[in-house]
Amino acid sequence: MLLAFHKPYAVLSQFTPDKGENRTLAEFGFPKDVYAIGRLDADSEGLLLLSDEPQWNARILSPKNELWKTYWAQVEGTPSSESLTQLREGVIIEGKKTLPARASILEPQPTIVPRNPPIRVRKSIPDTWIELQIHEGRNRQVRKMTAAMGHPTLRLIRRAIGEINLGDLASGTWRELSREESQSL
Repeated sequence: MLLAFHKPYAVLSQFTPDKGENRTLAEFGFPKDVYAIGRLDADSEGLLLLSDEPQWNARILSPKNELWKTYWAQVEGTPSSESLTQLREGVIIEGKKTLPARASILEPQPTIVPRNPPIRVRKSIPDTWIELQIHEGRNRQVRKMTAAMGHPTLRLIRRAIGEINLGDLASGTWRELSREESQSL
């Protein structure tokens, strides 16, 4: 069984609580014995896959399989074409260069339901939604990549893993993937 879940903000990608105030996956009525494949930080939102079948871990998470993960990042400022090229070619984070990525400004800018609590807004600095696709998964990688080019991430939503897209799945809801969708991974 493979499930797609729209993980809300302030929810951990685990079933057991930590010492903070974040909610856990235990609140969302998943079938018994499923676990998250990979993770999204509590302050990130979007597509999280869960399964009760261990073979999905390597298939989905290994950078060798080059399964692209698509993120929409609301960043501070407006990235230049040079900044986007820098993201595409890879940036140095924690002393190591990231693998090449796909990066573009979303046109038109999407209308996204506001987050609760809202993001930090500066009246003198605009914000811009960009799409970033990566196929490795270092800790907080997208946030570190955008920060390295001078555009900190204000809000981050994973939109897709491979061909599996978040679509119109409402925040906090999940669905089982079809056989065809599972095979696409």
